[in-house]
Amino acid sequence: MRNIRWYSVILVCFILVLLPGNTIHGQQLPNMDVHFIDVGQGDSILIETPADKTILIDGGTPESGKDIVNFIKKQQINKIDLLIVTHPDIDHIGGLSKVMKSFKIEKIMDSGKLYTTKTYRKYLGQIAKQDIPVEIAKKDQMIKLDPSLEIRVLNTYEPFRSNNESSIALKVTYNKMDFLFMSDIEKKQEKVLTKIEDLQAEVLKVAHHGSRTSSSKEFLEKVKPQVAILTYSKQNDYGHPVDRVIENLYKVDASIFSTAVFGNITISTNGKEYYIWTEKGPASGLYKG
Repeated sequence: MRNIRWYSVILVCFILVLLPGNTIHGQQLPNMDVHFIDVGQGDSILIETPADKTILIDGGTPESGKDIVNFIKKQQINKIDLLIVTHPDIDHIGGLSKVMKSFKIEKIMDSGKLYTTKTYRKYLGQIAKQDIPVEIAKKDQMIKLDPSLEIRVLNTYEPFRSNNESSIALKVTYNKMDFLFMSDIEKKQEKVLTKIEDLQAEVLKVAHHGSRTSSSKEFLEKVKPQVAILTYSKQNDYGHPVDRVIENLYKVDASIFSTAVFGNITISTNGKEYYIWTEKGPASGLYKG
C-alpha cells in the first residue's frame, strides 16, 4: 500500500509541476495553501488560510531572508497577520529581520525562550523598531485567526528547557485535514504529546530536520502521517536526516518529501482532499544525497 500511495502522490506532483495550476481540478480549487519554503538547513513555513489570512512560521537562516521575502511576494502577499517564532535558533530566526523590514507584521507569537546571540538581538531590535505586538505562546492555547481553522499550541517554553525543547509545536485543523508542525521538539516532548487523544494528522512537518533527537517510532505511530515533510540542506554538517528517522517514517507508511530534493513544497487542501506541488522533480534522489 505504501508504494501505491507514494507513486500516486508523485504522479500528482509531476502533473501539477508540469501543467499550470488552474488547469487541474479547476472546479475544486483548494482553499488553504501551506508552503514549505526551501531555506536550506532551516525552517520557514507560509500558510495562506481559507479566510485569506497569512501565517509565517519561522524565518530560516540569515542568508535565506531574501529568498523568503521573494517567495512571499510571489504569492502577492504584502502583510503577515501572524508571525510564529518557534524558538530562537539561528536557522529559525535568521531571516526574520529581512522579513520584518519587508512586510507589515500584525502580530508575533514567540515561545518566550530568551537567547544571547547577535542574531536574536537583531530579531528583538526589529520588533522594537517596527513596534510589533508580541504574545508569548501558552500550551494548549487556541489561536483565533481564521474561524474555519483550529490552531492549537501543543508545546512551548517551560523553565529549564533548551531552545529545541522549548519549540512551539502546532496542530492546524481544517475540516478533515490535520497538519502537525513540530519545529525542533525532542523525544521527551513527543512522549508527552502521545498522551493527546487526537494526535493523528495527514501531514507532518518532521521535527528537527530529521535529527536523531526526535521522531520516535511511538510518536509517529500515534500521528500516522500520510505525508512527512523534511526541511534540510543536502550539504549539512549534522547528518540530517538520520537513517533511523527515515526507517521510522517508512514503518508508519508515510510518503516523504524534503526541501533538499524537491525545493519549495506546497500542499493545497479544501479540507477534504489535498494536492502537492513541488518546485523540482525527484531526479536528484528521494532523500539526502
